[in-house]
Amino acid sequence: QVQLVESGGGLVQAGGSLRLSCVASGRTVSGYAAAWFRQAPGKEREFVAAISWIGVSTVYADSVKGRFAISRNIARNTVYLQMNSLNAEDTAVYYCAAKSGTNSPRTRTYEYDYWGKGTQVTVSS
Repeated sequence: QVQLVESGGGLVQAGGSLRLSCVASGRTVSGYAAAWFRQAPGKEREFVAAISWIGVSTVYADSVKGRFAISRNIARNTVYLQMNSLNAEDTAVYYCAAKSGTNSPRTRTYEYDYWGKGTQVTVSS
């Protein structure tokens, strides 16, 4: 099993920035893709960004392109999400996800094997 723990969420004013971190522990395996999803109250969980194992390939939702950046530090088993120019529509619980046995970033929730418990991001307007 792989455990994922997110951190870095909080309250920020519109236009501000936050950096989320996701640390993997347990049976950490090589060759896994990672992603961030988010879920706002009353809405379905939606894809935000994904990254391949090596970190060469990234994919972003249209709503965050140019504002968010996903990265990873393999040695530290950590995935990051740098979020800039935040607005009220970015308010949600942000979840980290990992899929073992693949190098390709995926965008659908059902494609991921492991999930963190989430970290709240609130953007005040």
